[in-house]
Amino acid sequence: MALRFGVPKTKRGVLGTIAAAVLVAAVGGAAFIYFVLFPTSAAPPFRLSAAERPVALGSGSSLVGQWTIASGSQAGYRVREKLAFLPALDDAVGRTSKITGGATLTDASGNVTVTAASFVINVYSLKSNEYLRDEHIHTIGIQSATYPNASFKLTRPVRLARNALSGGVVDVEVSGDVTMHGTTKLLTIPVEMTLSSSKIQAVGSYTFPWGLFNMQAPSVGGFVSVESTATMEFKLELAHA
Repeated sequence: MALRFGVPKTKRGVLGTIAAAVLVAAVGGAAFIYFVLFPTSAAPPFRLSAAERPVALGSGSSLVGQWTIASGSQAGYRVREKLAFLPALDDAVGRTSKITGGATLTDASGNVTVTAASFVINVYSLKSNEYLRDEHIHTIGIQSATYPNASFKLTRPVRLARNALSGGVVDVEVSGDVTMHGTTKLLTIPVEMTLSSSKIQAVGSYTFPWGLFNMQAPSVGGFVSVESTATMEFKLELAHA
């Protein structure tokens, strides 16, 4: 028995059918534009590559003192966008190199400790691969036009493992006050570090629900939105002050 589709018999029914068809076509067209004509190519997460690892150290004495942000430092966000109910093919990533601040290191009998650290990131300057996305986050989500800076302040000293003095990668947990969107939260962030007498590198990330910092997940026109969590990520390069 052949299946037959009913034909609307009223003017209202015809208009409803047309409206539904237009909506489906609009969503389909938007999906085509978003996924095919403008595919994303997100930058990968920050990593410490072998080529960047510093030379070995003989002792911790050369680490003592003030260290400040140097060229190569970056910080930003990573979120997964969605088109209507469909996930995007890649992450949306925005980054900035406009970072200030530094850290203080001490050495007691070969035990190297980060005793203080604070950093300020200019989130208004965040750039991704899409100009419109960058413009939208000035007024939605992070609302960087209203809250142009984010910051971190260490609240507990970080003692570094002995292998940090031989140029190895060390894993530490860094606790501090993170301020973003006008809200401050005490967070513990996993960080990878390498040290030498001339350079310190630190890479880390932290995934959080938007509501943690009293933000709402961005949505544009009901078609483009993001998932319920976002990730802050950073790669800091420090040089002796």
